Amino acid sequence: MMETPPKPVTEIWRPELTNLPELSSARRAFRVFARGLVKLVCKTCLKISVEGLENYPAQGPALIVINHIGNADVPSLLAILPNPPEALGKIELYDLPILGRLMDWYGVIWLHRGKPDKRALRAALEGLAQGRMIALAPEGRFTLTGGLEEGNGGAAFLAYKSGASVLPIAITGTEDVKVLSHLKRLRRAPVKIKVGKLFKVSDQIAVKQDAIPEGTRLIMQSLAELLPPEYRGAYSNL
Repeated sequence: MMETPPKPVTEIWRPELTNLPELSSARRAFRVFARGLVKLVCKTCLKISVEGLENYPAQGPALIVINHIGNADVPSLLAILPNPPEALGKIELYDLPILGRLMDWYGVIWLHRGKPDKRALRAALEGLAQGRMIALAPEGRFTLTGGLEEGNGGAAFLAYKSGASVLPIAITGTEDVKVLSHLKRLRRAPVKIKVGKLFKVSDQIAVKQDAIPEGTRLIMQSLAELLPPEYRGAYSNL
């Protein structure tokens, strides 16, 4: 069995771009426009079914964790969530000619992967302290195996440090190859989204020194429990 390649490490370092997006009137207006456009595209290309949407909180603070299997993950969530969260995005996307500009206008917390990005963590903690909802993928990249990979410790750190509730959201059917296969046949790709229940990492950890490893296990297990067995990957042995 082939070993999974190590997690990516950002080769560029641009900390000046990392901050908590200001919710200006212009940004709010752009978000409304962008979300409407994403809804239209998703309705045309995807057939999204949702379970557990009643678990989605009306307001924060909350840390939303997702599995990451394809480029359609984020658009699918934007299309169905009643109050889309702030999100952490890899800094490599910033320099993409169109997507990077759109993401920056929308407002994301730019993240340098594979190294302690204290500025991004501070920005996320600030957002949680303000009562915002923050979304991230604990795996730190698209899965290379099709199932869950080992989670990084960032999500557990934010959940434990802030005391905010964690909301797991599992996505299936958004793999690029599946979406493209359906589109080539002029069919909408079926996507399933399952929203889990809120929980607090701090309520389940007795020893502070165990906060990161045990918190990561709890977060990844909460995702695995929402996924079909074939998507559980490194967390198949529930």
